[in-house]
Amino acid sequence: MTKTFKFQTMAAMLLLAGSTLAPHFAFAQQPPGIGRTQSLKHDLADPGREAIQVRVDFAQGAAFGFHSHPGEEIAYVLEGTVQYQFEGKPPITLKVGDSLFIPAGTVHSAKNVGSGNAAELATYLVEKGKPLVVSK
Repeated sequence: MTKTFKFQTMAAMLLLAGSTLAPHFAFAQQPPGIGRTQSLKHDLADPGREAIQVRVDFAQGAAFGFHSHPGEEIAYVLEGTVQYQFEGKPPITLKVGDSLFIPAGTVHSAKNVGSGNAAELATYLVEKGKPLVVSK
């Protein structure tokens, strides 16, 4: 084997490994008890925007502190009971089958307030190239 062939093979393997792991590292800074699994990422017809769909799992009592997104979020509760808090407003509690629209840039938090695990399907319509979650 030539050095060039070995280098190209190693580079291809690293590229493949990096692209496989990239979605997992995108959510590496999650609070304890919060898991995120990206299921879809697709360009929108509006240039510079994309749709990202994520399952967010909350362990019992787990919370995602105040944050915002560079676009709209639609949250649909799949399991358990999730309470959303918006700055200066009373909390909103959703159960399985309930959904919530969160306008772009709106600061909010989410917490599992049920007696077991909770999960939501979060659909984001966001600006491409910006961090999905902006901590406050």
